[in-house]
Amino acid sequence: MKLTADNYYSQEANLEYMSVSQFKDFDRCEAQAMAKLSGEYAEPKGDCFLIGSYVGAVIEGNGALERFISENPQAFSSRGPTKGELKSDYKHADKMVESLQSDPVCRQMLEGDKEVIITGELYGTLWKAKLDVHNPDEGRIVDLKTAEKLRKAYWMDGERVSFVENFRYTLQMAVYTELERIAYGRFDILEPLIVAVSKEDVPDKAVICFDEETMQTELMKVEAKLPRILLVKEGFEEPRRCEKCRYCRQTKQVTGLIHYLDLLEA
Repeated sequence: MKLTADNYYSQEANLEYMSVSQFKDFDRCEAQAMAKLSGEYAEPKGDCFLIGSYVGAVIEGNGALERFISENPQAFSSRGPTKGELKSDYKHADKMVESLQSDPVCRQMLEGDKEVIITGELYGTLWKAKLDVHNPDEGRIVDLKTAEKLRKAYWMDGERVSFVENFRYTLQMAVYTELERIAYGRFDILEPLIVAVSKEDVPDKAVICFDEETMQTELMKVEAKLPRILLVKEGFEEPRRCEKCRYCRQTKQVTGLIHYLDLLEA
């Protein structure tokens, strides 16, 4: 199957290819991941998703904003003097775009080919990825991220971590750089960077880099977990439920009692 901008997110493409988002779905909850693949379940698109997609569309250019408007009319006013403009709930997205476009370093990091689709075989299965910015001449790939606050701390496995770790962007950048290397037959990887902008009233921004040890550690985790994921995806193993995600809560059937002291542990 040849991937294009029109079919990249299709069920057919998701069944044929592994992706970072699909891997993370399986790692969080196998039951939810399989429900997504079968078309039984889809995550609702929240405001965070729309804001991030809008910022990305404006930065990308090449008709991306027009496509965003046609696919997400609910984000725009349909009457009165503000017709065609972003609704007030999303207005700060324009400030985020302006903050990036007015910064020389951010502008430079976002130069290159946009939304580049790559595929390759990694650890015995086909993967797909879409690079926000691909600039091999300058030796980098760049992913554009929006965040509530760039320096907000999250808790993960009992430790304080950044938004990059919390949303597993280290995993994403490790896989993207390795896939790019494979797809283009490189010996060395391009430098992975994230250009991040916050959703605050006065947006914060940063260009975030990664160390090689972290990238290699993330790839080792993928290699270790992928065999189980493929067995589930291909129907050889029953998917496990996490009993915590939206899908599990939606389909949950109570089968017994739980002591109140076990609630936090469960």
